[in-house]
Amino acid sequence: MPQNPSAPLSQEPGRSTPVLSGEVREALEEQRPVVALESTIIAHGLPRPRNLDVAQELEELVRKAGAVPATVAVLDGRAHVGLDGAQLERVAGAPDIRKLGHRDLAPALALGASGATTVSATAFLAARAGLSVFATGGLGGVHRGWTQTQDESADLRLLARTGITVVCAGVKSILDVPATLQRLETLGVGVLGYGTEYFPGFYLSSSGERVDWTVRTPEDVAQVMRAGERLGGPPAALIVANPVAEDEQLDPAVHDRVLAGALDACRARGVTGQAVTPFLLEYLMRETGGASLEANLAAVRGNVTLAARIAVAAAGR
Repeated sequence: MPQNPSAPLSQEPGRSTPVLSGEVREALEEQRPVVALESTIIAHGLPRPRNLDVAQELEELVRKAGAVPATVAVLDGRAHVGLDGAQLERVAGAPDIRKLGHRDLAPALALGASGATTVSATAFLAARAGLSVFATGGLGGVHRGWTQTQDESADLRLLARTGITVVCAGVKSILDVPATLQRLETLGVGVLGYGTEYFPGFYLSSSGERVDWTVRTPEDVAQVMRAGERLGGPPAALIVANPVAEDEQLDPAVHDRVLAGALDACRARGVTGQAVTPFLLEYLMRETGGASLEANLAAVRGNVTLAARIAVAAAGR
């Protein structure tokens, strides 16, 4: 099945049009499978120099599964879908790489900034470029204590109006998972459990929350994608929730104990708004001796490989 063409791309795009790498452009023209990858994990999620090694590893996993990787980032005010080696090194090592959500894209393009893209920005730019499959670690969602803070990730609303298939390990377990699933339902975002009847818990194989639909193969996902296209209607993302393997998950007892401590520390220090998620993730990594990071990376590797297999199936190859 060809990639979803959301807008024509010229050879000399304007600043608002994503710049495609030669490899990605050729793959799209030939209707070969392409997988979008976010860049925030490279610039802000891992220590140097391991971040570059992981970025290269993830791209290689996509290639091994028969698809073309398209890491997304903004460099000097230009959005890029697909990076060459030097650009990937820049995202991993330059000190001026900002963290860009969807709302930050216009200022970044207008002011010539450089930044790594989060889920919302990556999904938007990937769909804009005509890609139909995107792999990430975990989505953002509804934060705990929403009734007081009304803190909700921009990922959710963006995915509600962007037609792209997102392979992830659920939402970050520091969030309110039941409320996030309810919000996704309200927004009309489809959720498939891949090989599971339970929504994954990011670091954990299961959050304990059930999913309505379970698929077993990449071909199943491709069939759902095709059915959605035939139905038409307003665009919305399809989430493929792929659990981390049980032997690679964070120990559930350790997870629950450390997360409780992280939430207490967050409240005690008065951390609010956008600072909450990085504070909690850093706390978990520190207090688990890096085990949470390893579980995160295991999930990302699995998601990237599955996303490539889905893209291959969707392309009919």
